[in-house]
Amino acid sequence: MSDPRKEQGPATRLAAAGRRAEWTSIAGRKGGVVNPPIWRGSTHLYEDSADLAAGRPNEDGHFYYGRRGSPTQWALAEALTQIEPGAAGTILYPSGVAAIAGALLAVLRAGDVLLMTDNAYQPSRALAEGLLQRMGVETRWFDPLDVAGFPAHFCKRTKAVLLESPGSLTMELCDTPALAAIAREKGAVSLIDNTWASPLGFPALERGYDISIMSLTKHVGGHSDVMMGSVSAGEPHFSRIRRMSQQLGQVVSPDDAALAMRGLRSLSLRLERESGSALEIAQWLAGRPEVARVLCPMLPGAPGHDLWARDFTGGCGLFSFVIKGRDDAARARFLDALELFGIGYSWGGFESLAIPFDPQGARSATSWPPPGTDPADRLGIRLSIGLEDPADLIADLERGFAAMDRG
Repeated sequence: MSDPRKEQGPATRLAAAGRRAEWTSIAGRKGGVVNPPIWRGSTHLYEDSADLAAGRPNEDGHFYYGRRGSPTQWALAEALTQIEPGAAGTILYPSGVAAIAGALLAVLRAGDVLLMTDNAYQPSRALAEGLLQRMGVETRWFDPLDVAGFPAHFCKRTKAVLLESPGSLTMELCDTPALAAIAREKGAVSLIDNTWASPLGFPALERGYDISIMSLTKHVGGHSDVMMGSVSAGEPHFSRIRRMSQQLGQVVSPDDAALAMRGLRSLSLRLERESGSALEIAQWLAGRPEVARVLCPMLPGAPGHDLWARDFTGGCGLFSFVIKGRDDAARARFLDALELFGIGYSWGGFESLAIPFDPQGARSATSWPPPGTDPADRLGIRLSIGLEDPADLIADLERGFAAMDRG
């Protein structure tokens, strides 16, 4: 029998996900509550000595010890599993970086080779060059846009591939299904940091990836008040990830899980609003003389747009642009003149943010600026578009451009 949830729209699935009756009501009593309550507790109790000796199955839904969670965490994990087609389960982590580390540690051993996209999130690069290197894992960087050359990067020791699409900061969109298929042919586990689109915009497991990672701090939390990450996978990878998570003692608080569940309910609506506003602002920026390039895959004519239209069903409010021929001081004046955009890391919250970037020193297999572009056009600004009116955000950006060249 087919699962009726697969026929429902994303907003409907988000509203219903993770709301089992046993987590929202009292057994034998009528009625219940809408949201799973916050269950705080480090100690879980057993009925008697025989119950203790029998133990409990190592899966969500069974009280064992606080580190394995309670109905609050289980409900969030189940909800995330329900919106990720092909997932056997989801593990929660106290941050997105912890999720990336937990997933990689579950599939890599000393002597293995990891292939990592050259435009990876900076903490992913730091993990590869730090902890993974110390434990004997070699990381090799690859150009995610070079599909034809991708197979040549594999060797007998290659066990995993970590990808992002779009890439961090510079927003390159690659042929993700093709890269996942090649990794599978080569016998490597494919992992993707899917925070940008979420499963609503890119169902990663359904598109051929083995493991899908998200920073729930961003879109799922949505309010800039919780840090969390998640890893979803099918079997056998899910069981390996769960074991590693437990060995590392990873756990999230029930209070944070409740905040993430609150954000999850409105995820579809916020992504739709932020994507629409981002596209409007990206189109405006594309016509500005101070802008060399707009790096937004959702924008027709922008790099990677054809792949986005083919493979994605949605986007988000995060994109970048490159200013034309200005120096660091001019870019700083632009940022300092902004009133609605905060200057800060992270993204995906209700408020708009802007940060400067220049990835020249964080590339190993590719170059920045890209070949064929003016070397003077290298300084970028990443925008996270929130829920403000786009006309007001455009006016704020115009204020920044006016300040940029005052000197």
